Amino acid sequence: MYYFLKRHLYLMYSLLCVIYIINLFLGNDRFTFVIALLTIPVLFVSFIAASRLFKVLGLFFVSLGGILFAISGLPISDALIYFTRNIGLIALLSMLPWMNSVVRSGRYDRRINELMKANAKNLGTLYVRSKLTTYTLVSFINLPGLTFSQQILQENLASYEKKFRNSFISQVSLRAFAVALVWSPMEIMVALSVDATGVSYFALMPWLMIFSLTMILIDLMWGRKVYGKHSYHPVFPHPPRTFSNRQIFINIIQLFTALFLFLGLVILFSHLFQLNFILSVTLAIFPFSCVWAFVMKRWKSFLAIGWKTWKMRTNHLQNFVVLFCSLAFFTNSLNATPVLGIIQEPFLQAADSPLIILIFIQFTYLLMSMIGIHPIATISVLAEVVTPLYTIIDPLSIGIVLITGALATATVGTYGVTVTITSMNTKQNPYRITLKNMPYALIYGFIGTLLAYLVLLFR
Repeated sequence: MYYFLKRHLYLMYSLLCVIYIINLFLGNDRFTFVIALLTIPVLFVSFIAASRLFKVLGLFFVSLGGILFAISGLPISDALIYFTRNIGLIALLSMLPWMNSVVRSGRYDRRINELMKANAKNLGTLYVRSKLTTYTLVSFINLPGLTFSQQILQENLASYEKKFRNSFISQVSLRAFAVALVWSPMEIMVALSVDATGVSYFALMPWLMIFSLTMILIDLMWGRKVYGKHSYHPVFPHPPRTFSNRQIFINIIQLFTALFLFLGLVILFSHLFQLNFILSVTLAIFPFSCVWAFVMKRWKSFLAIGWKTWKMRTNHLQNFVVLFCSLAFFTNSLNATPVLGIIQEPFLQAADSPLIILIFIQFTYLLMSMIGIHPIATISVLAEVVTPLYTIIDPLSIGIVLITGALATATVGTYGVTVTITSMNTKQNPYRITLKNMPYALIYGFIGTLLAYLVLLFR
């Protein structure tokens, strides 16, 4: 029975998410309790299938949340409902594969990656091309873009010494990943920060774009200088397909045009249905992807790729289901007790020194990522702790730091998804990846904090 359920987790998750979203429009209290009752067995099955790290995190948050809930003295029925508060995040993650699939069905990923296979004068030039290529792909297809770029670089740099090759790949790909997603409306850390601070995504977006472009320029100059002295000797196991530069440029323009049209649809959904940012993005992804595929005349391939990708990815959401549900229980229990006030007190005491608070938020992310705490868990707690500061410190500044602090960990989080994937793809120790990227993560966090502080001073 368990193995049958494990192969069909996507059905359980989809049913739970659909019922949850329907009830957002109905607002029925009895239906809410039914969803809570459904969430518990789903969480139990997910826990059995989850990896060891997420089992430990889940047990930690449920145990601590249980203690806090006992202190609150609330009825047990409230505890069940607490577990459901993050189902919207599960729904968002389950819909992202459809956006990935429409990009793949249009073959944008293949065409853009041809930039990395074109002849380059030296490794400095290759670093620049690889950075921009990975940045573009990750903006639309997230983790698959990271993996795809790493595989291409592995092939092209096969003639180089392993340690040197791995260093190049981990630096260019992880750094591109961190700067690409810092402004993406489909990045879950961005969505969480928008809803946590109450600041409009469109108020945050210009500042996040400035930050992203600044970090790109810094890293491109660094990469060109450090790797420019090394000649480039590509190894192509398969002859590169030929696409004109004009065609690739048009594809990039099409991708970013599609993204801005998608943002327009998100605004429309938010306005029509009075939904938060996370749910607006969730509801907009599938219809937008379908229309995009139809316009490109890639409908059949989109459905074929989309169904397979969605089923596979949704069937492997067990780690996030355990994290989101246990974390929801913990944070809601924390809110119901005086313990939250005790934790908030040091922040309130430092309210006259906002720079210290912004720095503390950045370093909290970094330290937590070093011991295996996912940034989603960190932001969920930080969001509750800093809420009273919104009347003293501009929530826009806090939002910038919440996002940049979270994404900085993508380059150095030893137990994080991105570093783990890179470790597997390049067959190197994850701690080596962390060590190599730590200076960049610190610069990333410093500039994010500086930007947030400047916004605070001059707004």
